Amino acid sequence: MTDLRIETLTGDAGIDGALVGDWQYVHNTVVPAESARLSPGDVCERAGRNVLEVAYAGGVLVGCSTVRAPRGGVGVVISRVLSEHRGRGFGLALYERGLAVARSLGAEEVETVLLASSAAGLRFAERAGFTLEVDRYRLDGDVVDWVELRLVP
Repeated sequence: MTDLRIETLTGDAGIDGALVGDWQYVHNTVVPAESARLSPGDVCERAGRNVLEVAYAGGVLVGCSTVRAPRGGVGVVISRVLSEHRGRGFGLALYERGLAVARSLGAEEVETVLLASSAAGLRFAERAGFTLEVDRYRLDGDVVDWVELRLVP
């Protein structure tokens, strides 16, 4: 695997616009559901309440991640990798880093959220140990279901 550089977006007023754009691009590309489409303002708002990171390999944008602070002891870790960069360990690196962040924030259990129609995403989540389905739902305007999976140690 090429050296992976991970940059964190902060909720500060000085947030880096290029990082916002890169995080937004990966998110909106990997998660094509209309209800999940985010603007730069949405990304900045999320950076104020979540840990958002952008990953680059050899200076090339490859993915992004989200860690939601724990509620009721349950944190959420989501890693996204652009399709042309999958299968090289980038998703696992983002996931492992996100898992460490979630635990440092006090998560006792960890979940992930993805489109139920994402076969590659579901395979990755299962390989990472997310095997307990917690919820399945459809947001207004969507034509596909979302699934929440819990990490089973």
